[in-house]
Amino acid sequence: MIKGMRNQLGNVGNRFQGQTKKVLCTCSAGLLRSPTMANVLHKNYGFNTRAVGADKEFALIPITQALIWWADEIVFVNHEAFCILEEEEKQEIEDVGVNVVILDIEDSFDYMDTELCEMIARQYDKHQQKAL
Repeated sequence: MIKGMRNQLGNVGNRFQGQTKKVLCTCSAGLLRSPTMANVLHKNYGFNTRAVGADKEFALIPITQALIWWADEIVFVNHEAFCILEEEEKQEIEDVGVNVVILDIEDSFDYMDTELCEMIARQYDKHQQKAL
């Protein structure tokens, strides 16, 4: 059984989301960098995005098994955010086969900071070009 809140479980396979790529944007607390990333990736690529935090003690919306199953891709702001995950979550990501992208963005920006938006776009674009 997939773990997650009832609303998350109901939306893992929600057919009304269409075929748009679903991207889970992840930082430590899910308050500044990952919501900014979700906005940038939606605006620049039209992705269906959600923002979460990897640190369950601080995250407003923590990453869950249901959200891992929902996502086509999980983008972490940096390696430290990825390392915060519990081993079972890392294994779940591997088992489900979700594509993982790890950027290199430090925790020193306000929400929607212009420099942060530019860094996210530049680093994600660079990753997309490598994937081709």
